[in-house]
Amino acid sequence: MKSFFKNVLSTIVGVVLSVVVVVLLFIGIISIAISALNSDKETKVKANSILKITLSKPIVERASNNPFENLSITNMNPETEMEFKTILNNIEKAKTDSRIKGIYLNVSFVNAGLSQTEEIRNKLLDFKKSGKFIISYAEHYSQSGYYLSSVADEIFLNPEGIFELKGLSAQIIFFKDLLEKLDIEAQVIRHGKFKSAIEPFILDKMSKENREQISLLLTTISDNILDSIASQRGLTISRVEELADNLELNTAANCLENNFVDALIYQDNLENKLKSKLGEKAKLQLISLSKYNNAKVERQGKISRNKIAIIYATGEINSGKGDLKSVGSETTAKAIKEAREDKKVKAIVLRVNSPGGSALASDVIWRETTLAKAEKPLVISMGDLAASGGYYIACAADTIVANPTTITGSIGVFGLIPNLQHFYKNKLGITIDTVNTSKHADFGGMYRRLTSFERAKIQDHVEDIYATFISHVAEGRNMSTAAVDDIGQGRVWTGYDAKRLGLVDVLGGLETAIDIAADLAELLDYRLVSLPKKEDPLETFIKEITGEESKYIANYLGVDRKFVKSIESLIKGEIIQARMPFILEIN
Repeated sequence: MKSFFKNVLSTIVGVVLSVVVVVLLFIGIISIAISALNSDKETKVKANSILKITLSKPIVERASNNPFENLSITNMNPETEMEFKTILNNIEKAKTDSRIKGIYLNVSFVNAGLSQTEEIRNKLLDFKKSGKFIISYAEHYSQSGYYLSSVADEIFLNPEGIFELKGLSAQIIFFKDLLEKLDIEAQVIRHGKFKSAIEPFILDKMSKENREQISLLLTTISDNILDSIASQRGLTISRVEELADNLELNTAANCLENNFVDALIYQDNLENKLKSKLGEKAKLQLISLSKYNNAKVERQGKISRNKIAIIYATGEINSGKGDLKSVGSETTAKAIKEAREDKKVKAIVLRVNSPGGSALASDVIWRETTLAKAEKPLVISMGDLAASGGYYIACAADTIVANPTTITGSIGVFGLIPNLQHFYKNKLGITIDTVNTSKHADFGGMYRRLTSFERAKIQDHVEDIYATFISHVAEGRNMSTAAVDDIGQGRVWTGYDAKRLGLVDVLGGLETAIDIAADLAELLDYRLVSLPKKEDPLETFIKEITGEESKYIANYLGVDRKFVKSIESLIKGEIIQARMPFILEIN
């Protein structure tokens, strides 16, 4: 009897808890929906306003229009994202908006890649041509935050503030010892001495070749950043390097002494300085970037019938359908075809921000770019990454544009098949027996080691794909296959070096690519359209809810999720891949 009542009581408690969770989730959804509706309301901008820019939210190439993005049972206050092009558009809008008198940067940290940060910085430099002011203030400047803020007319720091200038560092996590402990064998077949995407699985440290390329990569990026800072602050690069090497900017007083900031002040002092920019007795009126996005400006002229299509290829490249954070061959090829067949679209800009992925999927997209190029101008804009498969889909364009800090190249191919046989047997006590109708029917499975014959077959396939890859690049870039092979071999380059080598035509950002596309199409007026079309919000919401498992696993293990995702992609992806040659984190 006691057992009966115990079971009844536990059932009741379970039901009640379930109802509570559902109610809380419903309330959260309703709250977010109301907030989303309010955010769409037009913002009235008062005269003598100052645009306040903070960039702490994640900056993505395309943000979801789904108000429930990143909502889960464990996260009822999901983090919103900022769309990269929207940031650029609003800075441009503020440049000519008579109601906006200047910009207040409150940027401790920029939640974006180096290339995106560089583009935003260049947009702020362009804003200054209007004669309007830019003032920066923070209690803490990270390296990325200060790099962006260095464009300001005046830079202020809290008297007890923290300042980071210590140079760039790259870390790669290696799993060789872990795999050995688990009795997992990473079977690797590759072409390219620099194709080191698989190094974390077979080594415990960087190879000589990988260290060489990363060293050059970091040096080039660092020189670009330090030169930009030095030129804005009236310093020499050697002096900035010296200060970074010796960690001399460890106090706010040292920052002031070395001309990295103009004054040490508190928030109230900063507000007074902003007021002084507006005139006597002026009321301080700050407007956030998100609110200003809904501010209307007087439209000049009629809406053009001419269109330039911006097609976004963001994330890893895979076969099938993609989304805002992944490049699906079906989805991307369809978007390019749609733009190609639309007579109102006079030019195409393919925005690539991808480390690569499936070699087959990359070839499917490449084919569609060649068809598009034959009918109308095709320009590539490279974001933070356009490596391996990311370069594969870019190489056929009329013009390739990259930022100096863009990571590109990585022309190489590899295959990876994990052998889990001993892991199952020795660690889990599981054995697997197989019946085949032919000698190699189970070829490519993960439950046994490859034979020398099978390995040779995969190597042949890798070599064939690599030959195709470099031939596409050679044709698109008007180079010999030998020349492409020489700078290929899986090696990555910065945009700056890629231009020197002929892999890139112009240094610049997304807006540079748009301007070039307009010139090639001989357009005096045009409007921009974005493709692929965004998913239905409900569909996206369901995906987010059902895709929480990997997040929980990563958090439980105490491992950064981006590394978990990279490993999953390598293991679960197609056997033959064209992928950026390492999992790299730059600090």
